Amino acid sequence: MDTRLLIYFTQLAQTKNFTRAAEQLHIAQPALSVAIKKLEQQLDLTLFYRNERKVSLTQEGEVLLIHAKQILQKIDDATLAMKELRGLEKGEVRLGVPSMLGSYFFPQILMGFKSHYPNLKLTIVEAGTQSIRQMLVEGELDLGVIINHNVPSSLQIEHLLRSQMVAVVSEHHEFATQKSITFDDFFGQELVAFKPGYFHREILDHICEQHHLTANISFETNLLPMILQIIRHDFAITSLLELVTDHESNVIPIPFAEPIHLDLAMAWRKQGYLSLADRTFIEYVKQQCQQ
Repeated sequence: MDTRLLIYFTQLAQTKNFTRAAEQLHIAQPALSVAIKKLEQQLDLTLFYRNERKVSLTQEGEVLLIHAKQILQKIDDATLAMKELRGLEKGEVRLGVPSMLGSYFFPQILMGFKSHYPNLKLTIVEAGTQSIRQMLVEGELDLGVIINHNVPSSLQIEHLLRSQMVAVVSEHHEFATQKSITFDDFFGQELVAFKPGYFHREILDHICEQHHLTANISFETNLLPMILQIIRHDFAITSLLELVTDHESNVIPIPFAEPIHLDLAMAWRKQGYLSLADRTFIEYVKQQCQQ
C-alpha cells in the first residue's frame, strides 16, 4: 500500500473537505480526488461518504484510519531512529502537562533543562489528563504527565511524585480556621471547578459518585488564575493540589478528613520511538524529582 495515499487519506479524514485537505497537502484538489479513488479501488472498498460540502468516513474508512495513523507513526519513528544513528538529534520534546503542574511544578524544571541543553526545543501543551493520554496514544505528543490511574495498556509510565489534593478557601471563608474538612461540608458549598477531562474534575466527580453527593458547581473554567481569583474573593471554593497553595497567598488549604493523594507519572507510548532528546528529558525530570 502506497504510504503517500495513506497520508492523503488521513488528511482528508481530519479535514472532511477535499479543498482544505488539498491545500494543506499542497496538491491540486483533483489530484487528491484521484488519489483517494485509487486507494478505494486498490482496497475495493468505499472509504468516504461524499456530498457537496463535506465528506465523512464510512465504517470501512474508520477501520483504515486507525491502521493508517499507526503505520505513519511507525514510519516517523523509523525515520527519527535512522537520523539519530547518523548523529542527528530530533532536537524537540513535545510534552503534555495539566494546568496545575504546568504552572507550578514544571517551569523551574523546564528552564533548568533548557539551560543544560540550549539547542533542544521544548513544546509544551496544556491539556486535561484524558486529552494527554489520547494525544500520547495517537503520537501527537512524545511525553505527557498523567495521573497513575486507569493508564492505557499502550502507555509506559515512570513515577514522578505524590501530591495531596486539598480544599482551598479564601482567608475570610467560614472554613478557613478548620484543620480538616469533610466531603459533605465541601460539596455543600458553591464550587469553582475545571471542566470535565481534567484530573481535578475527575476526582471531584468520582468522590460525588462514591459518596452519593452532588457538586454545586457555580463556576466552570480551565483558567487557574481565574479560579484563584474567584476563591480569593470568596465567591466559591475548590480543591487543588497542595503544591499550588504552597506558592499562592491569600488562600487557605484545608486537608480533607479522608485524605486524597495522587501519584503523578511521566508517560509515553510503549511501541513508540523515544528520541535522544526525549530520553534525556525523562532522566533530567527524574533527577529533579529525587532532589
